[in-house]
Amino acid sequence: MPTDLQPSSALFALAVDFGGTKVEAALVDTDGRLVEGSRHRRPTGRNATVPELEESVGGVVRAAFAALPEGGRIVGVGIGSAGPIDRQRGLVSPLNVPHWRDYPMRDFVSRVATELGLSVPVTLEMDGVAITMAEHWVGAAQGVENVMGMVISTGIGGGLIVGGRVITGPTGNAGHIGHVEVGDIRGEDTFGSPFALEAMASGPHTVAWARREGFEGSTGEELAAAYAAGDPVAREAIARTGRAVGHAIASATALLDLELVAIGGGFSHSTPDLFDHMRAVIAEHYFPFVRKVRIVPSGLSSEGPLIGAAALIHRAHLLP
Repeated sequence: MPTDLQPSSALFALAVDFGGTKVEAALVDTDGRLVEGSRHRRPTGRNATVPELEESVGGVVRAAFAALPEGGRIVGVGIGSAGPIDRQRGLVSPLNVPHWRDYPMRDFVSRVATELGLSVPVTLEMDGVAITMAEHWVGAAQGVENVMGMVISTGIGGGLIVGGRVITGPTGNAGHIGHVEVGDIRGEDTFGSPFALEAMASGPHTVAWARREGFEGSTGEELAAAYAAGDPVAREAIARTGRAVGHAIASATALLDLELVAIGGGFSHSTPDLFDHMRAVIAEHYFPFVRKVRIVPSGLSSEGPLIGAAALIHRAHLLP
């Protein structure tokens, strides 16, 4: 808590964002601003071993801590992790990081914090929860009380704020929009159900579909460039993904009466037309209360996931 001797501007959360390709950490102040020079990144990935993953996570936490301004104080560590997670036990099982299954990430980060001389809360939530809290705090969802945040990148994540309160569910996986099933649209057989949204609409899976249809590129960036150049396969790939995401949003809105969906993540920037395809699905829905939902790009830069991890500390009053 701020005191006369410790103004709020000198209180920081140590934010950790763990995903399928990288882990980042930074210090974030009580206004949602990253401390200059505190942001550090290391790789994760499908082939990373447990020791390599621990080295990456521990490395970015230590590097961020080293940037603490003179007179500053860290009041907590917030971790947003790709899911699924077990929030009660502090375990993570990121689908795109197969060597971590029921890995005790909260305990590991707590040990690193203790080694650094910190005795502070360590909070773990799904990354979709974190990014939604960031949008609600300083992003596109400010002032909106019924929100879903989404990330479309290596995977597809999501989180929910309903009635102004964060919804996590008992395990911490509420809002996992990437694993709702979208009708008879079939995706990749890489995990779980091939009909799950993430199996066909994440960046890598959109590219995989395009390659089966004759696209010769291998990255989301190349697919975006081909789309801009008018390549018909790239254009259908983006349209197909946009329609699938639109159907998932329609279902979530019908269930939760959402007002706004804010979407970030690398692949969401492939073309503004991606949002048009989502909105077209919503516009055709038979329920007026579903048609009212607004779908908008994230109001945050690439710092959003870290701001969200910090919100787990600075805005902990919104969590159950």
